[in-house]
Amino acid sequence: MSTSTTNASAPPAETPVLRRLSFLDRFLPVWIGVAMLAGLLLGRVVPGLQGVLDAVKIGGVSLPIALGLLLMMYPVLAKVRYDELGTVTRDRRTMALSLVLNWVLGPALMFALAWIFLADLPEYRTGLIIVGLARCIAMVIIWNDLACGDREAAAVLVALNSVFQVVMFGVLGWFYLDLLPGWLGLDTASIDFSPREIALSVVVFLGVPLAAGYLSRKLGERARGREWYESRFLPKIGPVALYGLLFTIVVLFALQGETITSKPLDVVRIALPLLVYFAVMWAGSYALGKAAGLSYERTTTLAFTAAGNNFELAIAVAIGVFGVTSGQALAGVVGPLIEVPVLVGLVYVSLWLRRRWTARVES
Repeated sequence: MSTSTTNASAPPAETPVLRRLSFLDRFLPVWIGVAMLAGLLLGRVVPGLQGVLDAVKIGGVSLPIALGLLLMMYPVLAKVRYDELGTVTRDRRTMALSLVLNWVLGPALMFALAWIFLADLPEYRTGLIIVGLARCIAMVIIWNDLACGDREAAAVLVALNSVFQVVMFGVLGWFYLDLLPGWLGLDTASIDFSPREIALSVVVFLGVPLAAGYLSRKLGERARGREWYESRFLPKIGPVALYGLLFTIVVLFALQGETITSKPLDVVRIALPLLVYFAVMWAGSYALGKAAGLSYERTTTLAFTAAGNNFELAIAVAIGVFGVTSGQALAGVVGPLIEVPVLVGLVYVSLWLRRRWTARVES
């Protein structure tokens, strides 16, 4: 659903979705491409910019990136109808499928792809596995919203991922980097990180905007009613999500631009398994949701929450453990370079599937 013009209710099925998108949303891939290019150029032409941007951190992530994420997520979470969350938590199929896809199949698939494509490059391989363990709790909300997914379901599944991230990240890191490779006779690696830092990341990047969104709706509806809140207030704050997204991309690529542009062939090697991963996870999750009889909205939410990754956490862990110039950190940085344009493309695929889905239901 559009980040800038649509309200919390779903658009009528007979209205083409793309026509309802604002000018900003309709050309989102163009703006993201410009933002990525601007970030890369900015990082290369302004001496000392990376040191300035990375000087202050929140939850292990650069302060400008943290601010961009908060701006990006708040409007979307302000749109959630929190009084309807109970219908999602009672949907055991969606909850169970999300847990299996995110915490069993996703990490296992990334582990397999890392060894298939990067068997001779242990640093990149380890970095890619770390990316696979960091399940998405941030940008997935905006992708789901643009694709007209179930906003309430996204909020619940992201919260579920957040809890499991705090509990399971360390366990799965040990399993996939040490225990499982040892069982298979492969090279092993180990990482040492603080569960407190992971918990802080979840609190900052999900807890703060979630609390702000909840309070906005509760206080706004109490003061002026739901009609005013959804028809007047939400359209005004909607564009902030897109501006926050573009700002985050510019800053992220400004921080890592030199690393990316100085090793183009390495970037290609890392990008290949990531492309396969995003395609398989999204398409597989979509097919699984449809086979389970979920609605378009729930299926789309399931697909995006399974395909996305928390690259902020992955980069923070890789840099904290292996250093900012390490191959592991580069693998984490390449993650959003591939994820952002691929998932934007999948938003448009979802909108196309939505038209077919609606037409099939009506017939």
